[in-house]
Amino acid sequence: MPKQKVGISICNASLQYQDSNQAIIEHFNLRMPLGKWTAILGKSGCGKTSLLRYLAGLLNENVLWSGDITLHGIETLQDNIAYMAQQDLLMPWLNVIDNVCFAFKFSDRRLSDTDNKRAFQLIDLVGLGGQALTMPAQLSGGMRQRVALARTLMQDKPVVLMDEPFSALDAVTRHRLQGLAAQVLADKTVLLITHDPQEALRLSDALYIMQGSPAGAISLTLPNTAIPRVFDAQLAKLQQQIIDSLEVDYV
Repeated sequence: MPKQKVGISICNASLQYQDSNQAIIEHFNLRMPLGKWTAILGKSGCGKTSLLRYLAGLLNENVLWSGDITLHGIETLQDNIAYMAQQDLLMPWLNVIDNVCFAFKFSDRRLSDTDNKRAFQLIDLVGLGGQALTMPAQLSGGMRQRVALARTLMQDKPVVLMDEPFSALDAVTRHRLQGLAAQVLADKTVLLITHDPQEALRLSDALYIMQGSPAGAISLTLPNTAIPRVFDAQLAKLQQQIIDSLEVDYV
């Protein structure tokens, strides 16, 4: 039986740290379509990562939140989210296969032979076949991020939150990993935080630009084409539209 896809709607949300006099985001609305990629762009400090960390349950109780979060396909976000950060966060004392299976160290379920077989399959899937016993220090930045992607897939969560996961990579490696991520996360509901308009346009089915202080979000209509998209004149025009929208907060 195919797994049920998940969607998330955020309506009129506000997020504020208790030690701050002003909210980070306010009157914030966003819809993540079922089994699709949603991208958020915005200047540094506008609240993108705070929103992501709140959804992931990573912010402490010093945060004030108001607004409605409506879930489609699941009853709660707890235990249904995988988080992939800009840093690969690999454990330097663990080899590739143990890093991919790292989440099981904090789970009540023991790693089975089936789980172990799947971990090796995921390592092959991300192009690291034969590297299962390699230590992180022996891997390039792109290879380390492939391990992080395999670890994210190993968690097999319906919702994947990605916080600039490819920004530290060179252009060619970044392009390749974008395509790989689009392929292996095709059945997931993905929220991608990025500073790169090209990346957002290549990968997302829905795109939002965070503006103002406190920040709200405006949506941008995208072509109804499969991802990852080939960059063409239409996307170049949309890229300029995104840059023009972002520049408002830099005046």
